[in-house]
Amino acid sequence: MKPRTTTRFQWHDRIARPITLAMTIRTGIGGWTYPAWRGGTFYPKGLRQADEQAFATRAVAAIEINATFYRLQKPENFAAWREVAPPGFVFSLKGSRYITNRKVLVTADQALPRFLEQGFVELGDKLGPIVWQLAVGKRFEPDDVRGFFALLPRTHAGLPLRHAVEVGHESFACEEFVELARAARVAIVYSEDEDRTPIGDRTADFSYMRLQRLHSDCATGYAPRDLDRLARVCRAWHEGKVVRELPHAGDPANSEGCAGDVFAMMINGAKERAPAAAIALAGRIGETG
Repeated sequence: MKPRTTTRFQWHDRIARPITLAMTIRTGIGGWTYPAWRGGTFYPKGLRQADEQAFATRAVAAIEINATFYRLQKPENFAAWREVAPPGFVFSLKGSRYITNRKVLVTADQALPRFLEQGFVELGDKLGPIVWQLAVGKRFEPDDVRGFFALLPRTHAGLPLRHAVEVGHESFACEEFVELARAARVAIVYSEDEDRTPIGDRTADFSYMRLQRLHSDCATGYAPRDLDRLARVCRAWHEGKVVRELPHAGDPANSEGCAGDVFAMMINGAKERAPAAAIALAGRIGETG
């Protein structure tokens, strides 16, 4: 099949069709600006940097925007990102470090409104979950976590919001934390990261995975057997089934029936392999779907 050409750049026929609509399982990457992706690794040789986002949003089904972790963005930035992305594409947002990197999370009551008002509503239906990544050393304190979850709104400016929390410290691997997240309808991020405690409990009507065990010596980042494993997890979570081989901090039976959207994000590790990993995982989900 010949590559399809637009007026501005070429698409490679190796790009997998993202799983976005019928199954609501999205595989994706973190960001779109990365020098190691240029020159044929992911972006075709000669592709203008100005066209990289458009290429990326047609190669994968979701992108986690990391810039919002470091600084507030302008409404026009979000509007431009929405315009470039095709129908069905979703951007998740990383919550601000000025909110999550605190010893006491509930003291973010003044910082949170500033984050909400930066203009991400311009993304409209392309807005995915907001991911609140807690510091690795942050310990579980029930009252603080309960108060933080209470700060997170379900809507903003008429737009529904979905929240996910990524924890690190092993103290979060307890039933009390799981039940607090479930009561607040906040998804617990399943992290494959050696610095973070993995928790496989489902606590919301969507699931979010941050997958960081990519290897440079593997063309698809994750080995075929691991991609098969991840595809099984994605399908099970989409269907509301429990994956009992994953570590659960609460009763696995309470995760039964938590069907919904699944976001499987290839974030770090050998980042140069992340796009290939996301595309390969999408292909496996499609093949078995």
